[in-house]
Amino acid sequence: MNLLGLLRLAYNSLNRNRLRSFLTMLGIIIGVASVIAMLAIGQGSKKSIEEQITSIGTNMLFISPESTHRRGVSMGSENTKCLTVKDGDAIKEQCHSVIYVSPIVRGQGQAVAGSKNWPTYIYGVTPDYFYIRNLEIKSGTVFTERDAKISKKVCLIGKTIVDNLFGEGTNPVGKNIRFNKIPFKIIGIIKSKGESTFGSDQDNIIIAPFATVQKRILAITYTQTIQASTKSKEVTEQAIDEIEKLLRQRHKLITSDESDFEIHSQQEFMNMLSSASNIMTALLAAIAGISLLVGGIGIMNIMYVSVTERTREIGLRMAIGEKGRDILLQFLIESIFLSILGGIIGIILGIVVSNVVSNFMNWPVIITANSIILSFLFCSAIGVFFGWYPAKKASKLNPIDALRYE
Repeated sequence: MNLLGLLRLAYNSLNRNRLRSFLTMLGIIIGVASVIAMLAIGQGSKKSIEEQITSIGTNMLFISPESTHRRGVSMGSENTKCLTVKDGDAIKEQCHSVIYVSPIVRGQGQAVAGSKNWPTYIYGVTPDYFYIRNLEIKSGTVFTERDAKISKKVCLIGKTIVDNLFGEGTNPVGKNIRFNKIPFKIIGIIKSKGESTFGSDQDNIIIAPFATVQKRILAITYTQTIQASTKSKEVTEQAIDEIEKLLRQRHKLITSDESDFEIHSQQEFMNMLSSASNIMTALLAAIAGISLLVGGIGIMNIMYVSVTERTREIGLRMAIGEKGRDILLQFLIESIFLSILGGIIGIILGIVVSNVVSNFMNWPVIITANSIILSFLFCSAIGVFFGWYPAKKASKLNPIDALRYE
């Protein structure tokens, strides 16, 4: 029998038992839809993480004192004071792969305006910080290098502070605000950035000149961290080497001494979070893939039932000269047909579910062609794998025994 005739027979056989055929496909449909939806959510989350990390700054380097506890041994509190403003100045002047550098100190307290107050953070930085972090100014202006050095009491504030102390839609530039009883004149409003990757509010912030926060708020002589921005992503490793050599020299460390500071790049954090996202995506896809496996077992089961129900038919066809190969192909085609049709419906359902999740739950999703192709090929392979043995069994039936079967 030719292929077209086998396809017609397979279709007629499945069409006679529509409900059973649909229920058999249901495992494949759910499995494929789950795989596509899970991969879409995973890829969307990964992309969202990368965009959020990129939004906080460009080619950033984070330089901080070495942890006060390393290898289980206390290094002493003095180790946290090893970075100074002069270290930051030296990095900017001598490290040619670096374009912007800002020392940073941070404090926490209450911001007060009139009768209202709000818990927030204050950052002491230099003007370079705004370029490092890609901060845009909604209104007003940024303080100058001179303001940062003479401890001028001016500041810029984020949207959260504006809304809670002055009211939504207001422009408090020129007004005064107090932080821990120290007055600051507001000279600018920072454009809103929303929540960070880790869920913190990036708009609940006061940014003031470095020396003002260091001396008047915290009363310290060192800098807590230093942030820098490289000229390009390609020179990040070179910049790390330059900074490490410079700071070891400035801190008078010999070859056998361990560095009393740490340098981390923005790419390190991105790689770490992307790796975690990839693992989670793979785990979700594997769990969804179990549905495909269950669907394949369902196909094998129903094909066994079909072979048993049609034993006399098989015997009759073989008695009039039909070859075992034709019988095998017919049952195999039925199995593949169930699997592929279930896969197509599953792909459509997966795309619909992904869009529903995106539109109604505001989760980022990315449906890739690779996930669709992979799901389709996998469900096709399931049809062949789980349909082969029942089809082979049908083709090996003895015509005489088959005709006697009741």
